[in-house]
Amino acid sequence: MDLVSARRRLTGSVTGMVRRRAPLPVRRGPLQTVLHDVRTGRFERTLAALAAGGALVTAGEIFTEHDSASFGNKMMWWPVVIVPSLAPAGVAAVFSERAARRVLPVASLVVIANGLQGTVLHWRGILSKPGGVHNLRYNVEMGPPAFAPALASLVGGMGLLASALRREEF
Repeated sequence: MDLVSARRRLTGSVTGMVRRRAPLPVRRGPLQTVLHDVRTGRFERTLAALAAGGALVTAGEIFTEHDSASFGNKMMWWPVVIVPSLAPAGVAAVFSERAARRVLPVASLVVIANGLQGTVLHWRGILSKPGGVHNLRYNVEMGPPAFAPALASLVGGMGLLASALRREEF
């Protein structure tokens, strides 16, 4: 046996005896964790679930506010019916990629459109109160909530974003 092959044999046997360590887990802060989840596709399901939960909470709030106004306008029933429809779409998107790509964006767009419509109607109600623009501060405080419909649009936007994000592969 020559010197080179003996050296290779010896080096190979020594390196085979050395235990390889598993890489240490990387410590991440909250922001890095969220960014990692977005990159790997893990955040899509979480956001769909948050949109579903947010839709239920928002729908409950809409119902109580519109009920306290005695559903004086028939248009007040629309968000009570439309916003909760995002909840089953969001839950379905958590479990099914097909639902996340087809059902969730449609439900989200309908909720966003209804929220924008509600914003216009609420501001129209504020401006139609006595004094109109000249008494704006009082009318905003005492009239319909000016930015509440934007909350419904925000929940719909969460669902739309969830449908656009990349999904985690198993």
